[in-house]
This record gives sequence, C-alpha cells and structure tokens, in this order.
Amino acid sequence: MVNMAIETDGLTVVRGGRRVLTGLTGSMTSGQITGLLGPSGCGKSTLIRSIVGVQKVASGTVTVLGEPAGSATLRRRVGYVTQAPSVYPNLSVVDNVKFFARVLDAPRSEIDDVIERVGLTSHRNSLAGSLSGGQLSRASLAVALLGNPPVLLLDEPTVGLDPLLRVELWDMFRRLADQGTTLLVSSHVMDEAQWCDRLLLMRDGEILASDTPEGLCAATNTDNVGDAFLRLIRGRHL
Repeated sequence: MVNMAIETDGLTVVRGGRRVLTGLTGSMTSGQITGLLGPSGCGKSTLIRSIVGVQKVASGTVTVLGEPAGSATLRRRVGYVTQAPSVYPNLSVVDNVKFFARVLDAPRSEIDDVIERVGLTSHRNSLAGSLSGGQLSRASLAVALLGNPPVLLLDEPTVGLDPLLRVELWDMFRRLADQGTTLLVSSHVMDEAQWCDRLLLMRDGEILASDTPEGLCAATNTDNVGDAFLRLIRGRHL
C-alpha cells in the first residue's frame, strides 16, 4: 500500500478578492521528491504555506501525515525552508542551529550532525551574514533538518545559485529521500524536473499535471518538461 504524506482536497485560497489557488485536489507519496514547478506568481508559495498550516484557506482541506495541516503534532514533523533565509545574520552558523534546536527541543547531539549534512562544517563559526547565497540556503536547511522531520517543504531553495551548487543541493535532497524523507521542492526552473520522482506543474493557481517526468513527456509527446509545460498551456487555449 502506498502511503500518502500530503493530501489536498478542494483547496482554495483567496487573497485580496482574487483566487490564488483554485480547488486543488491531489496527493504526494511518502519518501519521494515531488517537484512543484511553475512560473513566479502561479501560487507555489501559497500552496506550500497551506501545507505548513500558516496560510488562511477559503475552503477545502490539507492533510499532512494523517493530520490537518498546522496541527500542533506536526510542528516537529514538518521542516520548512522559505525563499528568504530563515537564520539570524548576526549569529554564527552553529549558534543559529543551537538556538533553533532549543526552540524545537531537538537533541544537542544533532547540532553538529545537521551542519555536517549540509556541508557547512568549515563555516560553522562564520556569521550567517557573511555567507554566500548558497551557504545561506544550506544554513536554513540545517535548521529545517533538526529533529529529522519526515516531511521537508523547500520553497525555491536553489534560486540564484550557480549550477554546481544547485547540483550539490539536489544530490543532498536525493540522499534525504533515499532515507525516507518526503520532499516537496518548488522551482520555476524547468530543467530541475530531472531530479524529481514526480512533478506538479502549476499555472495561475491550478495544477496542470501530476505525473512522473517520463510520464509527462510521454503524455504530451515531448522530449523535456519545459516543452511539455508549453504544450499543456497551449492545449488549454485551443
């Protein structure tokens, strides 16, 4: 039996009188990387915030690990990395991790472990404000890994990074998934689909397709996800 880590049913979000998400229904399988792909402003961040439980929902439901999104029981079971760095610039990497470990009541033994897992051991005593963009993303990820949450929600974690850093982060995401973690990773870069087990293609608050990269290309008779996305959009306007 396939376990579903995240499920949405008729999820609708209205902001400023405009529907940002329109009746989204779907599910995400445990232990996989699901790529949430679509242009900026299509509703990716709103969907992630709804899954975290910090977004006001007009109608519908979101269930995470069998519990309503935002439940107190999920606070240590869902890791969330926002687009903006979520660490304090005037604290070192290790002091940031120590601080959040106390907030989350995570074991102190995890502090060095998560710093090592994101490849920041050599920068553990560096101020977060002095880190590069890629290092900041890693520092935020280290915090999200505290407590070994079974679900990780990553909002545009590779934006603005050079190709090598992007590959290194995706390699890390793959290792996490292989260890059983469920990851939802948003991006507006279509070629990042190659690292995902499954894709959600999003536009204007709607899910255009939910499939594997290979299945999506086969269904649209295209060679890559970018072309598949364009074909889906054009098909809707015929």
